[in-house]
Amino acid sequence: MSNVSDNAVGLPVGRGLFYLVVAGAAWGTAGAAAAMLYRSSDLGPVALSFWRYVGGLALLMAVRAVRAVSRVRARARGPGAVAPAARPSVEARGRRVLRIVGTGLGLTVFQTAYFAAVQETGLAVGTVVTIGAGPVLIALGARLTMGERLGRGGVAAMAGALGGLAVLVLGSGGGVVKPLGVVLALVSAAAYAGITLLTRRLGRAGGGADPRSTTAWAFAVGAVCLLPLVASEGLLPHTADPARVLVLLVYVAAVPTALAYALYFAGAAVVRAATASVIMLIEPVSAAVIAVAVLGERLTVATALGTLLLLAAVAALAVTEARLASAYRRPSPA
Repeated sequence: MSNVSDNAVGLPVGRGLFYLVVAGAAWGTAGAAAAMLYRSSDLGPVALSFWRYVGGLALLMAVRAVRAVSRVRARARGPGAVAPAARPSVEARGRRVLRIVGTGLGLTVFQTAYFAAVQETGLAVGTVVTIGAGPVLIALGARLTMGERLGRGGVAAMAGALGGLAVLVLGSGGGVVKPLGVVLALVSAAAYAGITLLTRRLGRAGGGADPRSTTAWAFAVGAVCLLPLVASEGLLPHTADPARVLVLLVYVAAVPTALAYALYFAGAAVVRAATASVIMLIEPVSAAVIAVAVLGERLTVATALGTLLLLAAVAALAVTEARLASAYRRPSPA
């Protein structure tokens, strides 16, 4: 059972599950914000990703600075007000660097390959291949590298989740399947799987203690990698409504980027990798709800059915994960 819930970062599994749900719901709002940005300006998808990372980095560094000031003031009130932080070992620093660089590069490949897949084969096919292949690759990778088993119930929940995703995304019209677009989508899914597996593995080894800091530096790596691409697309948007564009960019940087990624990396460090990947399928559910409630899109039978299937699968896996964590904490009769 040691491969089920060995929480090396001190975060309860139940809270990790909650963090993942909030992160998935927040990610689902990014699509609506992006659609509004595209309507209001000529900002391209790569430039939007770049500004997501830059804005997310600025916000997380600001939070880090505020916390540092608070610690200094607490120390000034008395020597025992704040316990001094233990100096990390060389091994811990090495894990942190690996997580920052690996996550930054993975985010760059994940975002760029996904946008390229959507451009090549369309939004529906690109989305269903990327998001649908992710949990499968993560489940295989977690089984091979960490010995994590999904179990029969987990396999059934994953099948239901993938079926719900297919109904939700393709039920409203589908798209043209092009081989190059499918390959790009699989590359994107593989990068997402790599990020999740790295986060989980380092979390088990004690490498996920400060998700805000590592997330911020991962954004810095991603922004540097995207800079050459965004230079050719156009860095600054042209718009007749700069205030609206600025508000949307701040929202994208704050909620589905800085907040969502910090919560995701914290939760993924303590929840089984395959479970985390399926829970994150709540993102298209959130996007579908927003599309109907905010953007005025029509509620179809496919949208309702796909949403129900995905939510049922997420709930089933969350219950399974909580039971396994409880069993791991329960003392042996011996």
